[in-house]
Amino acid sequence: MTTLDWIIIAGYFVLLATIAWRSSRQTSTSADYFLAGRNLPWFVVGCSLLASNIGSEHIVGLAGNGATNGMAMAHFELHAWIMLLLGWVFVPFYYRSKVFTMPEFLEKRFDSRARWTLSIVSLVAYVFTKVSVTVYAGAVVFMALLPDTFGSPENAFWVGAITTVVLTGIYTVVGGLRAVVYTEVAQTGILILGSALLTFFGLRGLGGWGELQATLGAHAERFSLWRPMSDPDFPWLGIMLCSPIIGIWYWCTDQYIVQRTLAAKSLREARRGSIFGAFLKVLPVFIFLVPGMIGYALHTKGVISIPLSADGHMNGDMVFPTMVTTLMPTGLRGILVAGLLSALMSSLASLFNSCATLFTVDIYNKLRPGRPEKEIVRVGRWATGFVVILGIIWIPVMKLISGGGLYQYLQSVQGYLAPPITATFLLGLFFKRINSRGALAGLVVGFILGMIKLTVQALDGGGAFGDSGLLHAIGSYNFLYAGGWLFLVSIVIVVGVSLTGAPPAASQVEGLTYTSLTRAQHDENRRSWGAADVLASLGVVALIVGIYVYFSFWLG
Repeated sequence: MTTLDWIIIAGYFVLLATIAWRSSRQTSTSADYFLAGRNLPWFVVGCSLLASNIGSEHIVGLAGNGATNGMAMAHFELHAWIMLLLGWVFVPFYYRSKVFTMPEFLEKRFDSRARWTLSIVSLVAYVFTKVSVTVYAGAVVFMALLPDTFGSPENAFWVGAITTVVLTGIYTVVGGLRAVVYTEVAQTGILILGSALLTFFGLRGLGGWGELQATLGAHAERFSLWRPMSDPDFPWLGIMLCSPIIGIWYWCTDQYIVQRTLAAKSLREARRGSIFGAFLKVLPVFIFLVPGMIGYALHTKGVISIPLSADGHMNGDMVFPTMVTTLMPTGLRGILVAGLLSALMSSLASLFNSCATLFTVDIYNKLRPGRPEKEIVRVGRWATGFVVILGIIWIPVMKLISGGGLYQYLQSVQGYLAPPITATFLLGLFFKRINSRGALAGLVVGFILGMIKLTVQALDGGGAFGDSGLLHAIGSYNFLYAGGWLFLVSIVIVVGVSLTGAPPAASQVEGLTYTSLTRAQHDENRRSWGAADVLASLGVVALIVGIYVYFSFWLG
């Protein structure tokens, strides 16, 4: 890192501080603090959706998976079509109900027990997966980029982790969602610019796209989105079954993401924000995953040397930092580091604010209803600070994760969390016969089964069950297939248990399911979109189809 690089990074922090300070002056009510006053334009919503999604685990982990597995993980990045579902199918119900959180929507559709269950599951999952993985991935890159700046790589790890968590926590605590989303607009631009530069210099160092194809010619499967059924990690059937389940949960029902659309100034702006976010979501395939493939090709040709992990294989999670340190020229390296900081801080800020919203709105307000607005905002700030502390405490645990598998680790955990939640929301929106009894049973039983599978898998990974036996078979069973089965079991439980009780009253489901919409609500939905929205959505779909066609039938 040179003086110019540090000047660029300092400029980045000055920009964020200015935006956060201006935003913090408008947080007098709970709607201001948690939903930015419900006044966001579509452009801000779309940028915030991408910035919230793209964390340091994406930059580090997705590049690592590009190096080790090629295009296999691109399915999860091509979930842009699911973001269109968010805008066209889910958001109208959420926005019309005027809720702050997804658990609050479940209470309107079912009852308070469903709300409590989803709130607790979401909070636990955020702290022990998203927050910790994001912080760990960012710290790994700091350790690689600044190994001697703070005395040793270990010191760089801790300085990078704690500094970014604390700084992000400060502006999130002070400014609420308004500070989060407006800083994310700037962070989105920096993130895309920095990653695009790395892709450019990587291809230039390699000799172009044709040279990438030629270098990996002996491994043509790396360019294919599909893997054979015999593939232990990403069999094509497992991808088709589980990838949409995880995507619908994440993009259409998770507080962490949906909160941005709830803050839009109108239903039209919320939908357009989702469409714009869907377009931006296609970019990670080319600016995060493809650079990993380039890094592997450069390593194969001896242009760069990627460190090995403890098992003697290439450490995928070191691909991104190695490319930055060896390929990027002076000054532009600072932009890359600023891009990394953007990814880390935007995801953390979103997580901190979403956790505070869930705790304050779904737990504190339920335990102490009718409290003054100033007290609610104060509790939200305290809750944000508490999550920041938990994120720091959990960092040593995340250091135990083996290098090279961050992104896949995160997807596997989500593969066990998503199915019961996805099943409950889909059935709740499309079938008014589903009642609170069925929803609660599906959420609780599905969550328990998913955690059992995750626990057995972790123990089996440590060799606890040997190479045979029932527990080993369960632990080693592919997470994509397991997620598909868990989704099916959750549907059966929700439907079956619902049928054992009385259907919900018509007044309870009015406007909350597709078959119970009134004529006025249908008309309201129709007035919220026009030809431009349809054409933009079709453009995103065409772009996704084009990518699938190219990377499905590439023959080398």
